[in-house]
Amino acid sequence: MAPNETDDTTTAGEVEEPRAGRRKAARYVVPVTVMGVAAATIGLVPALADSGDPDLPDITAAQLIEKIAQSDVERLSGTVKITTDLGLPDLGGLESGLLSGAAGGEDGEGGSSADPSGRLTELASGTHTLRVAVDGPDRQKLSLLENAAEYSLIHNGKDVWGYDSASNEVYHATVDEADAEERSAQQPPATPKDFAEEALKAVDDTTSVKVDGTAQVAGRDAYRLVVEPKQSGSTVGAVSIAVDSETGMPLKFTLTPSSGGSAVLDVGFTKVSFDRPDASTFAFTPPKGAKVTEDTEQDRGHGDFGGKPERGPKSEEDLAKGFDGLRMLGEGWNSIATFDTGAGAGLPTEEEAGDLGGFLGSLGDQVKGDFGKGTVFSTRLVNALITEDGKVYVGTVTKDALVKAAEAGK
Repeated sequence: MAPNETDDTTTAGEVEEPRAGRRKAARYVVPVTVMGVAAATIGLVPALADSGDPDLPDITAAQLIEKIAQSDVERLSGTVKITTDLGLPDLGGLESGLLSGAAGGEDGEGGSSADPSGRLTELASGTHTLRVAVDGPDRQKLSLLENAAEYSLIHNGKDVWGYDSASNEVYHATVDEADAEERSAQQPPATPKDFAEEALKAVDDTTSVKVDGTAQVAGRDAYRLVVEPKQSGSTVGAVSIAVDSETGMPLKFTLTPSSGGSAVLDVGFTKVSFDRPDASTFAFTPPKGAKVTEDTEQDRGHGDFGGKPERGPKSEEDLAKGFDGLRMLGEGWNSIATFDTGAGAGLPTEEEAGDLGGFLGSLGDQVKGDFGKGTVFSTRLVNALITEDGKVYVGTVTKDALVKAAEAGK
């Protein structure tokens, strides 16, 4: 009999948070770089098989969460499909150019096309197919398949290699394995399991968690775990996690927006094997004639497998180090981060910035309130309000929620 779809709702008190010690294997299931950029936008989902839902034993939400926590998969190979749909305007390539420049540009100078800091920003939009292979914490390989070329990123022991077949360029860096565990703890979510654990951290009294039937993903039977905000006002509609019934490893993680429609970001396995990949998979020698760029700056945080990518704030305390006066408003899924960039430091007016000011203004919605005037920049998931006096309000909440927060903070 399929899992109960109506009575299996778990409250925050019943959910046991996955223990940190059980998480180490998850970080290596797919290389950290698979989802380093996508972590900023969040979401996942590959197509389900057409064979119908499998018949699996009943399981409660608490038991399924514990099964995820106990999953110890460290070796696999397979194919991952990623589709990102934030609902950003079509800027004719400007979006990808800005992303690439922000991640990999160094004072406008050109770098290697094999440098992962620039190449992996491509995952922030559109649909991509990846081949992945993992053999424990020391060996991972990711290949981004393109029309007539392939980009590969390989971690094998102390070496990290990037190779762009289109340009025949190679990127090489070495990593210090002595503090690998510490760096791994700082990495952004990289796999369906990593994203599942991040989503489960948000479970509290404002959250509903239940088992909602079964699915088949990449030819494997799985349970569906659904996490939903109880509050109104969040742009998050639901998080659905397909959990492998045998290994407990999440195979799919789907985040759909409250506005409806397709998932914001679809990522998941279309093929997967838990056999140990052949050692030759992780071997790499620069091809003859290739241009090799050596990177010995270990603190650059390029998003490689073993670098020190302190990419972004992981907590309110960390955020406060980068923004003076950072505060968190609201609770649960309706939390809003706010900080002051300085009086009068808001977006330039059209008169002040000429065409650029008008262009930036055209990308947002002008709003008014007790706080004065401001501009709301929206995606299907994350919204941000910048007021004319330089205050910023950002969160996975609606435009109206940001306006109310700005009015309350005035």
